[in-house]
Amino acid sequence: MRFRTIPYFYFKAMSRKGKVVVYLALFCLINTSCIKKLNLYQGDKDDDNGNSKVKEKTVVCETDFFYPFDKEVKSVEAKITIRTRTPLPQDIYSLRPEFPPLKYNKSWLFMLTQDDCKQVAFCCTWAAINGRPLSSQYFYDLAHVQADDFPPDAYYLGKTLGCTDGAGNEIRFSFTTTLSPEWGYMNEATKVGKGYTENYHRFFMKSGLFWGNVKEMLNYGVGIAFHDLKVDDPNSEEDVLAHLGMADNIIVDKLGRSCKMLARPDGNNTYIRAGERYPAVQTMTTESGGTKLYPCQSMDLYKVPVERSFYDPSPSEPDPRSNQDRIKDAIQEELAKPEEERAAINVGVHGTDWGWVELFQWLNDEYGKDGQDNVWMPSQEEYYEYDYYYKNGMIMPRRIDDHTLELTVTLPGGTAFYYPSTTINLYNLKMDDIDSIETGDNISGFSYAYCKDKECVMMNIDCRKYLAEHAENFVKRYEANPNVKANKDDALYFVGILKESDKKDELLKRIK
Repeated sequence: MRFRTIPYFYFKAMSRKGKVVVYLALFCLINTSCIKKLNLYQGDKDDDNGNSKVKEKTVVCETDFFYPFDKEVKSVEAKITIRTRTPLPQDIYSLRPEFPPLKYNKSWLFMLTQDDCKQVAFCCTWAAINGRPLSSQYFYDLAHVQADDFPPDAYYLGKTLGCTDGAGNEIRFSFTTTLSPEWGYMNEATKVGKGYTENYHRFFMKSGLFWGNVKEMLNYGVGIAFHDLKVDDPNSEEDVLAHLGMADNIIVDKLGRSCKMLARPDGNNTYIRAGERYPAVQTMTTESGGTKLYPCQSMDLYKVPVERSFYDPSPSEPDPRSNQDRIKDAIQEELAKPEEERAAINVGVHGTDWGWVELFQWLNDEYGKDGQDNVWMPSQEEYYEYDYYYKNGMIMPRRIDDHTLELTVTLPGGTAFYYPSTTINLYNLKMDDIDSIETGDNISGFSYAYCKDKECVMMNIDCRKYLAEHAENFVKRYEANPNVKANKDDALYFVGILKESDKKDELLKRIK
């Protein structure tokens, strides 16, 4: 917490009596400080914290490791070799390999963008999805997670939230958080003090996310977006364009990666026009006047403002339902339609709280891994990349011999692409026909299963260059603190994404 000085124009406008009160207050404060130093952060307490040995300290919020996005592969050519028990058809193209409209063959899409670089994007939205502590009235940062220093009312859902990859492996929900790179508060330090109970000021809400919080969320697949910029004239397209470049430079400096998404702020279309001109921006979202997204229909998404909704009640029509109830109704309305006619449920939100946590848990329990398992919830930039591969990728089958099929998969990358992964459906081949599947060195994560709904063999490939190293970092984090349940869950989760290999076996053995 900080004390703020009284602006001069407020002081000037005070009555004479009001000025006397201010002078007296300042006089008392100055004289008190002569007797004992006043600690503005901890309150008026003795420096020894009431003879307690527990102290607070100021630390920089920073991750212990971070995925090297700057070194990520930009485009991929990968090979999959399938050996069969039964002879392959002479016409190899009759097997029909293709990309489905949604990853993991899910039947509907849910996306969420959290505006204004809110701290709750980390300590509520990200925390709920990833099995971390939640609080009904306080806030925390990554530095608190690292120090095992949480608010006094912290509670847990007892599980992580997500879907599966169709082959039994967990895929956690994700979302997009907007950033405020031009504002200094993202660089501020935080206070930690496990066991310090004289006050809980360190858990008061900050101005927004710290860069360390953002890095940790990116480690888990969360997406980022431009939003408000520190412009002098928000209606000047040139001013907004210039600040997009400034903000992007800061993001690259802090995160080692660029930003390709823009979330329109305050209904200001000047940002949309500037985004259309700024090369790094490839996907946008807006709360009105945008294009409604239908994942199973052919749509060009490059620099297209995709419409989202905040699901607020109409001012002219009284509606007793909560925002979350309106979202549930919208989902059920879309699911009543044929799959190819369903619109994406694209949600905008500012602050999240227990009501939103309940919605995320409901999504998991009804349509995620603990329910029907038919929803995919990625960030918008991950969806944009998948859709790009769906439309521009290639799968070339080749018959090596009567029992060997080779698939060459080409994923052409774009600017600021960081999710080189996709799903491939192979038709007219049964699981019982498959003897083994081998993948090339460019594929780091792999799973496959029979998709009953599509009557095909489904293969999921992940071509991230440092996926194994990333998984090992989570194992190291678990080894350093094995008693933290989330550390073990995370280690198993990220190792589980890897393809079968000696490295995967070695990492699994390290997780007791």
